[in-house]
Amino acid sequence: MGNLYLVRHGQASFGAEDYDQLSEQGQRQSVRLGEYFAHKGIVFEAALRGTLRRHAQTYDGICTGYAAELSRKSGSMEPPRIPDAAPWPGLNEYDADAVITAVHPEPLKKPDSPEMYRMHFRLLREGLAAWMAGTASPAGMPSFADFRAGIVGALDHVKNTHSGNVLMVSSGGPIATAVSYVLGAAADVTIDLNLRIRNSAVTEFVFTPKRHMLLTYNTIPHLDHPDHASWITFA
Repeated sequence: MGNLYLVRHGQASFGAEDYDQLSEQGQRQSVRLGEYFAHKGIVFEAALRGTLRRHAQTYDGICTGYAAELSRKSGSMEPPRIPDAAPWPGLNEYDADAVITAVHPEPLKKPDSPEMYRMHFRLLREGLAAWMAGTASPAGMPSFADFRAGIVGALDHVKNTHSGNVLMVSSGGPIATAVSYVLGAAADVTIDLNLRIRNSAVTEFVFTPKRHMLLTYNTIPHLDHPDHASWITFA
């Protein structure tokens, strides 16, 4: 029996020209998560990550924090490392702009007010529901069935190949889809899970060669201390 740790990337650059990079806050969250894993004595047998920049930066931050915490504890100059992460395109996020455009073709202003943020996420919810139902085909994106198959393929790889602790760095959409797949949940549940997951949050599956079982969802134990209350973000 193994444990799969699914990590959502740290805070990215929502509202910027290039969303696909971590903010300074996102970098801090990632390093802190690595410190937490090392402090808890979690040793990873393998790691996978999506191929987006924010996935790679989050993985790198986790590795940095992990190594720093082990060095601090042991004084070793060469502490154990997290294994190199295998890039896995099936763990990449959907294109939120394409999803919104599929149900609202008119251009939207960049969200710069609470009202605009609410509109953005309302349209995102509508677009996701249409994509999942097969009534909308966002430009440049696979069908939801193919998107889901890419995530299931990563889960199958883990349970068929490993038996220890595995780190997986991805995004809110794939993680919510993985949880819904394991639980057999409906599409509206998947959307709710997706829109509530926090940056750098950890979702844990226990797995055997036959199946995955949900143990925790959307936890942030590395940010539990009051000093880190301002580090908790969603976008």
